[in-house]
Amino acid sequence: MHPSKEMPTMTDTDPSLPDICAAIQAAPIKGRRRVVALAGAPASGKSTFADQIADHLTAQGNSAQVVPMDGFHLDNSELDLRGLRSRKGAPETFDIAGLTDLIGRLGTEDKVPFPTFDRSHDRAVPDGGVLSHGVETVIVEGNYLLFDDKGWRDLYDLWDFRIFLNVPSDVLRTRLVDRWLAHDHTRVQAETRADGNDMANARRLSAHRMPCDLQVTLTDRTPLNGFKKA
Repeated sequence: MHPSKEMPTMTDTDPSLPDICAAIQAAPIKGRRRVVALAGAPASGKSTFADQIADHLTAQGNSAQVVPMDGFHLDNSELDLRGLRSRKGAPETFDIAGLTDLIGRLGTEDKVPFPTFDRSHDRAVPDGGVLSHGVETVIVEGNYLLFDDKGWRDLYDLWDFRIFLNVPSDVLRTRLVDRWLAHDHTRVQAETRADGNDMANARRLSAHRMPCDLQVTLTDRTPLNGFKKA
């Protein structure tokens, strides 16, 4: 049974990695390893944060690995058939059935292959990664891992610990524009993409989010490439 949306959550601002990792390690494990959801809007800093958590856990003797959700983007040809290419990145443009199957296997099987995403070719790569032998904690990062909608909400009970990155909308927009500028967009193109699909997805996620165990609020003082280590 899913918890009430009134369920209280731990909160932190400008996070301390040791405290966050201690909370993760204290969470009960349902399967053979701990499976952690790290959710947040596009450009919220999920990938960077997930890598730092995994590195810190591993350094503390708890082998950890990051598994990104991006490998479950539907192929562009499939999106064209569905008329969804312009909405790429929205919840309905992912293979939620495949993702659900993977999350279940991450908690119960040993070496598990998973798809990755090749941004240079804008396509998923089947079996582009594999869960390493002996991993004790898996950090799965993605936008909609705590999204309250058909299919997505079925992921909820598969997690042992749930983290949500909360970023103010103005900070998020700046990061999104910067991301598109780094992909050779003009300023107008970057702002159009950020204000269109990206921010629409962020607002949708914010409005339909399930409870988490830890909400980390990042401010404009929190750099995208650095979280407090002590």
